[in-house]
Amino acid sequence: MAGPRKSSSRLAPPPAADPGQPIAKHQRVFDHLLASIQTGQLRPGDRLPSEAELGRLFGASRITVAKAVLDLQRMGLVTRRPGAGTHVQGQQRTAGRTFGLLIPELGLTEIFEPICHGMMRSPFARPDALLWCNASSSMGEAAREAEQMVQSFIAQKVAGVFFAPLELVDDKDAVNRRIARMLQRAQIPIVLLDRCYMQFPERSGHDLVGIDNRRAGYMAADHLLGHGARRLVFWGEENSANTVEARITGFFEALREHAVLPDWKAVWRGSPQDESFVRSMVDAVRPEGIVCANDLTAARLMQVLPGMGLRIPEDVRIVGMDDVKYASLLPVPLTTIHQDCAGIGMVAMATMLERLEHPELPVRDVLVPTRLVVRRSCGAHLLKTGAKGDMRDAAEDSSLHSVESSTS
Repeated sequence: MAGPRKSSSRLAPPPAADPGQPIAKHQRVFDHLLASIQTGQLRPGDRLPSEAELGRLFGASRITVAKAVLDLQRMGLVTRRPGAGTHVQGQQRTAGRTFGLLIPELGLTEIFEPICHGMMRSPFARPDALLWCNASSSMGEAAREAEQMVQSFIAQKVAGVFFAPLELVDDKDAVNRRIARMLQRAQIPIVLLDRCYMQFPERSGHDLVGIDNRRAGYMAADHLLGHGARRLVFWGEENSANTVEARITGFFEALREHAVLPDWKAVWRGSPQDESFVRSMVDAVRPEGIVCANDLTAARLMQVLPGMGLRIPEDVRIVGMDDVKYASLLPVPLTTIHQDCAGIGMVAMATMLERLEHPELPVRDVLVPTRLVVRRSCGAHLLKTGAKGDMRDAAEDSSLHSVESSTS
């Protein structure tokens, strides 16, 4: 039997680093290797260059390179064998299985479409098929249609379902639990996307692929605090997913780290398009910075605040979450936390296949790395001195390691 292809030369040189958007070396190595796997440049069975070779290629230490490769290994994308090197994980055996995508927000928010495309482009997916659940124009209709789609998945005997639990509807918890019970009774494995449907500290019995939301909230607040903003507010909508609660936890941890003990209402929940509610926040707090639960919330606030005479970022600095396509195209480009949505999709597919192959594995949270993307809305460019160093430090601190942990 032929051994793995020895093709470390298959890896193309990385693009030159962008001086306007510095990122940690570990993140740069990770991003380039991940992109090479996602695009098929590195195929299952290919051997990665040695750590010494990668170090020379990226101008990085072996410790930095090993850290990036370990992240890929924890995500199930590469295997490391003593004496044989590191190889791209081979494709799981499949028999043309069909999987269901139960994503009520598909088409309503930007992050889930690239997640789905990441699944389809995954080298682990072929020759599997994906059944999409079309989203309705409102979350209320999406909730009803989601339960109908589950019945269809069960009737078609899908091999597994990727489920992004509903949010922003009053009865979301009850609907999400009903959907999970229906699939469990049919013995159909579930991989959760982005969030669990149970409220902390409860945890469902299903694998979850997403990001470390607590760390993301910390990174966003820490960046604003590090650039001089002290009176910070976190803004989210009512009935948000528990990922927002985790981001709020990280937000408060950053405040404590910087010895900021707010004597104002620091968390506001409501529509960013409700001008009277936004005005009440501005009048009560006079915020210097706002961390938003997502980029859509940030974009809507950035439409409302100028009408109140507030300039962004001169008067109020704003950071979002997700790094959706339009974040860089807003009148004031948005500083935000970047999610690798395609990477989440690819890892979700690998997690599903591993669950089917090894149903006895403990339930896992698989967290894909994120990074801070610095643009104008945070006001970093306004600093007269030390701006370059501050931005470099922020980029270096923003690297988030991939984490895989077992839960009971």
